[in-house]
Amino acid sequence: MLARTMTNNPGRCTPAAQYRALVQSLLSWFEGHARDLPWRRTLDPYAIWISEVMLQQTQVNTVIPYWRRWLRELPTVRSLASASLPKVLKLWEGLGYYTRASNLRQAARIIRRQFAGRFPRSFDDLLALPGIGRYTAGAICSIAFNQPAPILDGNVIRVLTRVFGIDGIPRQKKTNARLWGLAQDLVSQANRVRQPKERNCSRLNQALMELGAVVCTVRLPDCPRCPLRRRCLAFLGRRGDQFTNMGHRPPPTARRFVAFVVQERGRFLVRQRPAGIVNAHLWEFPNIEVSDARHSIEQLAREVIGPISNSGQPTIQIKHSMTRYRITLEVFRVEPRSTRKRASTNERWCALRDLRKLAFPSAHRKILSRLTEHRKH
Repeated sequence: MLARTMTNNPGRCTPAAQYRALVQSLLSWFEGHARDLPWRRTLDPYAIWISEVMLQQTQVNTVIPYWRRWLRELPTVRSLASASLPKVLKLWEGLGYYTRASNLRQAARIIRRQFAGRFPRSFDDLLALPGIGRYTAGAICSIAFNQPAPILDGNVIRVLTRVFGIDGIPRQKKTNARLWGLAQDLVSQANRVRQPKERNCSRLNQALMELGAVVCTVRLPDCPRCPLRRRCLAFLGRRGDQFTNMGHRPPPTARRFVAFVVQERGRFLVRQRPAGIVNAHLWEFPNIEVSDARHSIEQLAREVIGPISNSGQPTIQIKHSMTRYRITLEVFRVEPRSTRKRASTNERWCALRDLRKLAFPSAHRKILSRLTEHRKH
């Protein structure tokens, strides 16, 4: 099936010749058009690993300052392995999907224990580490060590499905296997190319990602600028904005939460989320999910923090998205009816300056920002 697809391309060239042409076009294009990203200036596998994990679900411009700060604070695998979880989470604060940060620390501790702190070069050794899947292992092996390991992320999927005219849903087993096969064929061909510039496996995989990010975009791909356009079935068939059918996504689910800002003697009550749930080990203001509007603020507050002496002063309403949810968080200032006893093991009373040292989910960071602004005024 693959050979039939390839030989139907212009010129009736063989698959091997087609791969060579694609690879050479990509390598030449990347040399002149690659963005100057900080992690492209290093071959340190640790630094490349951190960048790849940060870039999952996150835009490049957002990642750059986080990556630089992380490398200043935790420049090596050993420093990450020795860091406390609160420090790691604080460095990650704002990037979301906090399991990524916890997995980084856990993997670093395994590398210190099993590999004497030396970053493993083997694809299988990397794949066995927490938080490292097939894509990330391939990215590290190819970019840091120039090994012919394939990669397949959203950008690469988009390029391959358009170039090779693949209509199937990439998540489905058969289509996914075909895409991985194409990615492997291309990087293997890059490994055989002899050009003045070396590290062709590294450059080829980065070129595929770069092309999908800046040219072969989801909407309005810039086909005239694409180095592969004369060999791209989508472009030749005037279907440049089609393919990459990711399948049906269910509509987002609306969820409503109410949070409470409780202050006593200049300190605020916060709680730490337990292990094993979303945003584990992060801190947040006391809150509760509300399924309907029948409960008053006083009733909700009583359930979360105990009796209050006021009806609750509206402070801020925050809307944000998390995976498949659209969340509304309503925040109220409340005063407890009597002085609370000492906080439980997962609670703290903190002054504002101490709250800034804790890691909060993004919505609750906005509450802290509002408190900070209020204090300034």
